[in-house]
Amino acid sequence: MENIVAQREPLMVETFSPAGTAALGEKLAPLLQAGDILCLNGDLGAGKTSFSQGVALGLGVRDHVTSPTFTLINEYQGRLPLYHFDVYRLEVPEDMEDLGYEEYFYGSGVCLIEWANKIEPLLPRERLVITLTREETAEDRRRITFSSLGERYQPLVEELSKLVRTGN
Repeated sequence: MENIVAQREPLMVETFSPAGTAALGEKLAPLLQAGDILCLNGDLGAGKTSFSQGVALGLGVRDHVTSPTFTLINEYQGRLPLYHFDVYRLEVPEDMEDLGYEEYFYGSGVCLIEWANKIEPLLPRERLVITLTREETAEDRRRITFSSLGERYQPLVEELSKLVRTGN
């Protein structure tokens, strides 16, 4: 019988500016470990790149982080290597094979994947799914939901929840 990956109660956080969205990513970064998979989903302009920039800053990346829309992946060095994917332009998930994605997914860094829902069949079963939603009534307000898939990510979400509640 195949193991079932249980999803527990997600964490929902609201931010009110691009800087607030980036700051949330920065809070998450110290909790990350080699091999972690962060799957970012949300419409255009939802804040995925701002969040990614915060994660990079929290990992100690000194380079300017941009969305790798045309290159599909940017690599950055920090406390851990950061592999920043943007798969928006992929036609089919199998296009990821040209990138050697498995070396990244099962490597020694953190994978941060914008538009991850487009390659869902290729994603590891255990991952952190981060969904960013723009609020219709306030331009800079975002609802960011963290859903853990697998045992590794539930404690991470719980720890992030504590950091957000205490303002640390």
